[in-house]
Amino acid sequence: MAVEKRTETKEGVEGMEITEIRIFPKEGQDKKLKAYTTVTFDNSFVVRNIKVIQGSSGLFIAMPSRKMKTSCPKCHFKNEIGSRFCNHCGTAIPSDNTQTHEGDDKAEHRDIAHPITQQFREYLQTNILEAYNKETAKTISSSGSPEQT
Repeated sequence: MAVEKRTETKEGVEGMEITEIRIFPKEGQDKKLKAYTTVTFDNSFVVRNIKVIQGSSGLFIAMPSRKMKTSCPKCHFKNEIGSRFCNHCGTAIPSDNTQTHEGDDKAEHRDIAHPITQQFREYLQTNILEAYNKETAKTISSSGSPEQT
């Protein structure tokens, strides 16, 4: 099976482009999470649940992730990392099983998909934040009042 090699450009990856970005503004108590986004590449591949988050120095994106699980030593039920007891059989889970295998003791989430290069991350983030800003501008102009931050 031949693999096509793509070269990086200033805009991202040559031949690979973002063909659609959908913004789903988030309302509710979590003031830091501003929106979820769905990004389509080359009208062929979609990544859902990219988050737009308000950080201390501005907006940024967070890639979709999932909570890590660890198996119970007795019944092999998948429990969330950090659980002290099995949610299925009640057996104590040894503390060495509550850590991730990559050495980051506090990592409870792992990215499902993520950019490999900084250049592509910047390309993706710039495009998503531009789409988010356009969407919030539309919301503000149609409602007549700015969004509370």
